[in-house]
Amino acid sequence: MSVYKDLEKDPKETLIKQAKALRAGMLGVQGSTQHMQPMTHYPDWDAGEIWFITSKETDLVKQLPPDAMAHFCLMGGDQDFQACLSGMLSEVNAPQKLEELWSPIAAAWFEGGKEDPNITLLRMTLREAALWGSSSSALKFGIEIAKANMKDEHLPDVGTHKVISF
Repeated sequence: MSVYKDLEKDPKETLIKQAKALRAGMLGVQGSTQHMQPMTHYPDWDAGEIWFITSKETDLVKQLPPDAMAHFCLMGGDQDFQACLSGMLSEVNAPQKLEELWSPIAAAWFEGGKEDPNITLLRMTLREAALWGSSSSALKFGIEIAKANMKDEHLPDVGTHKVISF
């Protein structure tokens, strides 16, 4: 089934499936002058949270204001899925959560392992997600673009957009 159809049928389940297939997304704080930063995500969908393991030395952490509104963006590998999740981002001291999330991938970034004094966790408490899915069919895309160019009143039907709340 295509992402387009999946998104029409069950937006939240499509988000979960797509996020699981991706290694990282882009995280940024609303109103910040910083660029968004690539981050590996560790979602807890039941709790409506996404966790990130990072360093206290990053500009993102150093300049993170209290009650920061953040966005986390994902793009599917086939370019047929895009998502922008929003919610409150906060730095959290949660040793048990770090233990739960720890992996060889995370270990590669910290010389001192889980005991590295620069490790910190960020928790994004999700508010909503805007999701886009498009047809993976090049033929359908081509036909829709051709029809739109032949008729001024025709807009190409190549995707869908959904917004979900947490």
